[in-house]
Amino acid sequence: QVQLVESGGGLMQAGGSLRLSCAASGGTFSDYSIGWFRQAPGKEREFVAAISWKDGITTYADSVKGRFTISRDNAKNTVYLQMNSLKPGDTADYYCAARFRTFVLRSGSLYDYWGQGTQVTVSS
Repeated sequence: QVQLVESGGGLMQAGGSLRLSCAASGGTFSDYSIGWFRQAPGKEREFVAAISWKDGITTYADSVKGRFTISRDNAKNTVYLQMNSLKPGDTADYYCAARFRTFVLRSGSLYDYWGQGTQVTVSS
């Protein structure tokens, strides 16, 4: 099994930047695609970004494209989500998830492992 731990969340003013980290242990990290999802109070969980296990292909939700960047460092067993130009609408709990040997997926129901989340609050 794979354990995932998110970190890097916090409070930021609109227009600021945060970098979230998803640290993995167990399994072979490079064999997993990693997705980032977020959930705000009263809203459904939504896809944010994902990166493929094999070829590094990335995909983004339209709402964050051009502002957020997902990357991975397999040597550190870590995936990052660089969030720039933050908006109040980005306020949510952010979760990373892993899926074994598959390409980027936008549906959270298809991921096998989930972290506990890290909170991001963006003030206006």
